[in-house]
Amino acid sequence: MAQFCSACGNSLAAGDRFCRVCGRDSGAAAAPGPIPGGAVPGQTSGKAVGSLVCGIFFLFFPTAIAAIILGHISLSEIRKSAGRLQGQGMAIAGLVLGYMGVAAIPLILIIAAIAIPNLLRARMAANEAAAVANVRTLMTAEMSYAEVHREKGFTCSLSDLAGDRLISDVLAQGRKTGYVFELSNCSAGPDGGANIKFAVVAYPITPNTTGRRAFCSDESAVIKADASGSAQACLENGSTL
Repeated sequence: MAQFCSACGNSLAAGDRFCRVCGRDSGAAAAPGPIPGGAVPGQTSGKAVGSLVCGIFFLFFPTAIAAIILGHISLSEIRKSAGRLQGQGMAIAGLVLGYMGVAAIPLILIIAAIAIPNLLRARMAANEAAAVANVRTLMTAEMSYAEVHREKGFTCSLSDLAGDRLISDVLAQGRKTGYVFELSNCSAGPDGGANIKFAVVAYPITPNTTGRRAFCSDESAVIKADASGSAQACLENGSTL
């Protein structure tokens, strides 16, 4: 009666103690196994499955590395298993995707190096445009406030302007779209009555990140800018927009 390896189903010759295919010890007497052509199918390697899953997310650097490591380990185990393990195709697919992810890293870094500064510049430009608009809003609000409160004239309090619903509550907090907004330099006329002077300034919360230039205006209704981002320099010698 024919005898077969209990591990891989290989036919054993009389007296064979070890399987010539998988090398398994068959014992003193080889155990009867499945009939030829009916070998037990091998199990799918879990590492091969893991390699493929990680490879699917190859654009994430850690998963690409994991796909490569698991792919190589699973291929090695599959080769040594003599048919007991399957999943070579999945391991190879995981390896290919993993190496694609690693190869894409320089390209991603180049794109990021180009895109991030452009996005930062665009964000600063948008913040600066919003700051100019808010300075104009504060300047208009001061004019309206002085017209209504003739005994006080201009105010150096953002809350006063918000109380008369001349500006939004967000702007009244003094910070908006990456800029700080302040009212200052309120002073009365020679008779000591109502304030006839005021200054409004806007400067970046984080210079060269949320904005570059500072902006300012006063009772003259002229908006000026300073390229260095200094509010004081804007008031003293800013360039007219």
